[in-house]
Amino acid sequence: MQTVLQGVRVLDFSRIFAGPAATQILGDLGADIIKVEDIGHGDDARTFGVTEEGMANFGASPSFLALNRNKRSIVMDLRRQSARDLAIEMAKQCDVLVHNFRPGAMAKFGLDYETLHAINPRLVYCEFSAYGPTGPLSHLGANDIALQAHSGLMSLTGEADRPPVRAGSAIIDLHASLGLVSGILAALLHREKSGEGQLVETSLLLSGAHLLNYFYTEYWLDGTIRGRMGTANHLSVPNQAFPATDGTVIIIAPADDMWRRCAHALNPESLDLPIFNTAFDRRQNRDALISALTSVTETMSCAELVKRLGDAKVNVSKVNDIGEAADDAQLAAIGGVVEQRMGDHVLKSVNMPFSMSETPAIATRIPPVCGEHTEELLAEFGLDADRIKALWDEGALGPSR
Repeated sequence: MQTVLQGVRVLDFSRIFAGPAATQILGDLGADIIKVEDIGHGDDARTFGVTEEGMANFGASPSFLALNRNKRSIVMDLRRQSARDLAIEMAKQCDVLVHNFRPGAMAKFGLDYETLHAINPRLVYCEFSAYGPTGPLSHLGANDIALQAHSGLMSLTGEADRPPVRAGSAIIDLHASLGLVSGILAALLHREKSGEGQLVETSLLLSGAHLLNYFYTEYWLDGTIRGRMGTANHLSVPNQAFPATDGTVIIIAPADDMWRRCAHALNPESLDLPIFNTAFDRRQNRDALISALTSVTETMSCAELVKRLGDAKVNVSKVNDIGEAADDAQLAAIGGVVEQRMGDHVLKSVNMPFSMSETPAIATRIPPVCGEHTEELLAEFGLDADRIKALWDEGALGPSR
């Protein structure tokens, strides 16, 4: 099967979430992903939140398994000069390099962009950090929740009368991964036209700012600082969660004609009122509308609300738990679930967030064991048995066997 990135070799020093999520998509598109892991424990995400049973059955945490298919793993101790020399040799033969070390770390290893660009001018060198490579915060490390706080996202998340809360998923990390993919693909397209690689930089800071772009622009325009509104949205009403007899539904009816369809599908006598006629009216009378709509929804089941409003072409969704969402038939119907055999078990993971008609995603490799492909990869990069043995003996590939 022809793939978009067939023949593209990626040297991946990234770990945890954003980088691995990005390189997994590149792997789904057919790139050869070489995951470089530290000696001993490898990618820290291998043990994030894992149970003893999960470790016994799958050898790694759900977090790791979700983001590391279509990769081969090699272990290197970059504290050793022989391992750094090996990394340079491999970078000479690769198309893309990805890392998420703190700014300056790769330079200490002799693996910075300037050094590797001089050796391999076609290399697309992608670096990802918390706050970016320059500026007063560039020296700081951070994770997703830290940037949810710094970006202002946390100030918007939660109920108005309660403290800020974290969004339920690592959304800044995973949003950043798509920025990484976009930048890498754009740089590869540029290389096709020019023959030259380039430096691609992004950060959790840029990802968080991109998620909050319309809030920042509103503030820059008129000084407005939005706050927490629970599930509501300042842009339109209704646009939030409403109670049902057996759960919760989201109802979104921003346009005037959709609101009228919503009102007539549920209870026109109490909802299709002059004070709710226009979008401006509904925002002005937000509390009254929410109260009136709640009085109707709390008498119906989720299924009835979804059926009535869906039939009326009103945006509606039941609030699912993780199990309901993961097993929902619609996700499988659009190719959103990847199934791979791991020994006696089936590993399910989420597919990349888009599909392509002529070059579909592939899933040819299960997430690797740490260092599983070390010797296989070294042989592919042209190292003979004596050189490989010497690297083992020196500790460059971990403890001597």
